[in-house]
Amino acid sequence: MKKNAPVAKNEQLTVTFEDMTTDGAGVAKVDGYPLFVPYALPGEKAIIRVVKANKGYGFGRLEKIIEQSSDRVDYPCSLHKECGGAQLLHLSYEGQLKAKEKQVRDAMERIGGLKDVKVHHVLGMDNPWKYRNKVQVPVGEKNGKIVTGYYRKRSHDIIDMENCGVELSMDDSIVLKVRDICIDNGISPYDEKTHRGVLRHIMVRWAKETGEIMIVLVTRTRQLPNKDEIVKDIVKTIPNVKSIVHNINVERTNVILGDRSLTIYGSSTITDYIGDVKFAISAKSFYQVNPYQTKVLYDKALDYAGLTGEETVIDAYCGIGTISLFLAQKAKKVYGIEIVKDAIKDAERNAKLNGIHNAEFITGAAETVITDLYKEGVKADVVVVDPPRKGCDEALLNTIIAMKPKKVVYVSCNPGTLARDLRILEDGGYQTMEVQPVDMFPQTTHVEAVTWLELV
Repeated sequence: MKKNAPVAKNEQLTVTFEDMTTDGAGVAKVDGYPLFVPYALPGEKAIIRVVKANKGYGFGRLEKIIEQSSDRVDYPCSLHKECGGAQLLHLSYEGQLKAKEKQVRDAMERIGGLKDVKVHHVLGMDNPWKYRNKVQVPVGEKNGKIVTGYYRKRSHDIIDMENCGVELSMDDSIVLKVRDICIDNGISPYDEKTHRGVLRHIMVRWAKETGEIMIVLVTRTRQLPNKDEIVKDIVKTIPNVKSIVHNINVERTNVILGDRSLTIYGSSTITDYIGDVKFAISAKSFYQVNPYQTKVLYDKALDYAGLTGEETVIDAYCGIGTISLFLAQKAKKVYGIEIVKDAIKDAERNAKLNGIHNAEFITGAAETVITDLYKEGVKADVVVVDPPRKGCDEALLNTIIAMKPKKVVYVSCNPGTLARDLRILEDGGYQTMEVQPVDMFPQTTHVEAVTWLELV
């Protein structure tokens, strides 16, 4: 016989929070029944109201804090709870780092069954603000006014960024200037309901080491009205603009960038450095958004690879070659594999830009390419993977297990899928030696991690 929930919708309760979910909600239990409450912190006692009661778990709203956590801080944004872009503003930065370390440890134990793995303290930032080198925001109309900003949680209602008290990006003020220039030149905002209007998104990319700026104007239309005047005004108003790109996206879609990009001012790329390696970044290039922590992350990956100059390395999911070229400085040969053809072109260009000749880039699915390389006699000493949030394809993990490289270095942006994949590698003969979390996204619940595995 199934039991009903011990709480009811709209019921008011006094609870004590004992944990926090991976998306930042506090967890309290009533007779073993978990209630998830946004903006509550572990250790706090509070009055909540139940807003939803499923059979196995429920959701609540925080109404009054009776006993406050010592890690709770005042946050500088009145729209924080509406936007949800920075989920941990109410938690001190020290508290954020502890929570992220716990998130990684819990995933290792609960999902991976890896109870004895060494998980280091999170490598955080000295200043966890204004770290993003890229921002892309929608353009719309609200109450007769053209607005740019971030979507309200679970909606496409734009919250005007002029009222945002939290700036995690170096580029927010530039977006506002570009928006005003477009307004002054008669550019209408896009309306996704009617699929009319011109300007859909404004993207700004900023290169930390060179200071170069790229501005991307995404339009529904194939033409950008008053293009010459807009370019002239942007260059006059915003210093260090090296590239202005017109991207065309005519589809009814949530995808931001369309297939066609036209450089309407300057270069099609901006240049940045990670350590001594130079990268040309285009409008569509994947490039880590926190330049301050990227080198920390890649240095740890290089450290775990333990290269002496004699190794052959395979870098799966290589993107534009960021990790591959970092590794190539210390390896005999690096093969970078990526399924996105344009990314491989960027990687080859970046290798040429740096005069690196021991890196070869191949387009294709990693599991297929690695199998083909193995059949051709290529034996990797080290395999590096840096997959998207969904983790590695199981076929790739099985291919790695069959190839038997001495080391695997796994760079992950999702502790859950990381732990799942580590379990597969462990069952295939590898031992997880260490996990080093790195805080690439302060004020949010996200955490990156680098893991070192050895063949045993």
